[in-house]
Amino acid sequence: MTGLPAGRAGAYDTGMTPIVWACRGRRFEIARPLVLGIVNVTPDSFSDGGRFNDPAAAVAHALRLEAEGADLLDVGGESTRPGSASVPEAEELSRILPVVRELARQTRCPISVDTSKAAVAAAALDAGASVVNDVTGLRGDPEMPAIAARAGAGVIVMHMQGTPATMQAAPHYDDVVRDVGDFFAERLGALESAGVAREAIALDPGVGFGKTGQHNLALLANLGEFRRFGRPVCLGVSRKGFIGALNGRPPGERLAGSLAAACFAAAANSAHVVRVHDVAPTRDAMVVIDAIRRHRKTDKTET
Repeated sequence: MTGLPAGRAGAYDTGMTPIVWACRGRRFEIARPLVLGIVNVTPDSFSDGGRFNDPAAAVAHALRLEAEGADLLDVGGESTRPGSASVPEAEELSRILPVVRELARQTRCPISVDTSKAAVAAAALDAGASVVNDVTGLRGDPEMPAIAARAGAGVIVMHMQGTPATMQAAPHYDDVVRDVGDFFAERLGALESAGVAREAIALDPGVGFGKTGQHNLALLANLGEFRRFGRPVCLGVSRKGFIGALNGRPPGERLAGSLAAACFAAAANSAHVVRVHDVAPTRDAMVVIDAIRRHRKTDKTET
């Protein structure tokens, strides 16, 4: 094709190399970033705490996110903002179970439960959830790997230094990208040994969870390092504090910054799932990035 060096043939990039994520009988062959819509059933989440604390309001919000193009819905009943305290198990269950049950009845979207408690995960899976999104990387409750394995659930294994109550006190790493990569390697081995299928595991570097602003930027700039694990990378940057530190905006005004970070990762083929509050604009951005990427020429040496 014109414009290519002699002796080489031009081809078009087909976008992100598909990667399979198995979530309790559903298999995502991810060729463009999936959009995971956030449904916080909490009074104190950092961005939208209290807005959807009532189960009916949470269900209505989740159905709006589905209509806006969410590929999955992530229901959480415990805030993990910096400085937050753990919620009693019974309280967390009372918040999320009515929502999960109703969504399982009304929506085709796979439902993720954002919890680090095995009993909460088990009840949510029984109610119709397909994914466990655990900020402790399935380390916080020793029963969590077995619960996920028995259900065949998809899992999102997140890296966090410390706990939500302590994580931002004094985060320190020798090399944050290497250290998070070492964590992923350990977790993949441990979870496979516990019976969790490798195809069920997605990895989340935990932007904002026990990291300084510089740590967060280093992870985003080098997210492609984690492709070596062959597992989907889930990225949660929506409305986070490092964005506000950069642009001076409060949480409700961080859409542009959130999109910039998500688009950077998607364009670099480094994020397979983006966890967001603002589904419609994120979905639009992912569709456009995917379309552009599919028209990028690549050079193949003729043999």
